[in-house]
Amino acid sequence: MFNYLHYLVPISEIIIITVMLNYLLKLFWGTRAMDVVFGFIAFLFLFLFSAWLGLPVLSKIMVNVVNVAVIAVLIIFQPELRLALSKLRVKGRKYREIDDFDKFLDNLSNSIYRLSEKQIGALVVIENQDSYEENASSAVMMQAEFSSELFESIFMTTTPLHDGAVVIRGSTIVAAGTILPLAQETPQLTKTMGTRHRAALGASQKTDALIIVVSEETGKVSLARDGIMTRGVKIDRFRGIIRSIFTPPELTKKFKRWKLWRSR
Repeated sequence: MFNYLHYLVPISEIIIITVMLNYLLKLFWGTRAMDVVFGFIAFLFLFLFSAWLGLPVLSKIMVNVVNVAVIAVLIIFQPELRLALSKLRVKGRKYREIDDFDKFLDNLSNSIYRLSEKQIGALVVIENQDSYEENASSAVMMQAEFSSELFESIFMTTTPLHDGAVVIRGSTIVAAGTILPLAQETPQLTKTMGTRHRAALGASQKTDALIIVVSEETGKVSLARDGIMTRGVKIDRFRGIIRSIFTPPELTKKFKRWKLWRSR
């Protein structure tokens, strides 16, 4: 009877060693530790060659050298090894989603309040369930992954796009220079409201999007949703509102558990 176990063990070992070597090569490629990796591989082949030829003295010397070399490598390449171990953490999809959303929210918040400090006017539409494709079709289409540098440069007064609104879907900047409809008659309208605030109210009346306004005159941040505007929003409340609207309930629970786990 054919013994499968006799072949299973060596095949498993070959696969594990291949995966480990592949991981190490990817990690150290292009770094100063790469020379050590090549040296280790050459030393390994030499050790196997001496064992195959039956050279006991050379094999003994090489075993003693390895004992010292392992300690030296751990000391010299401590930063690289720590980086390698940190990458071995297994993260599920839910934690990647939390990380991605958290990163986007932090970047957006920091950008909005940097514009606020400099009193640079801004108008941002964050899509929810309703698509803003119809209004954004006449704008400059971008389809670019959100970055603080790109986002803030759009609202610089020297650029032709700074007067319109930026439309964000998920973490993607869909369009810039979007013209929003002005608000219809509503108790929320006041004589002191400028065009940006009126446009934010108007857009919030037509879709379930969240509209962010940075006042050019005062630098204050306002949020409009469902035809209601909240003015003078601070950064912590800003983050809380966006998280409550755009984080699914099940992901919010996972986020809280994840935060509790990280704080331990």
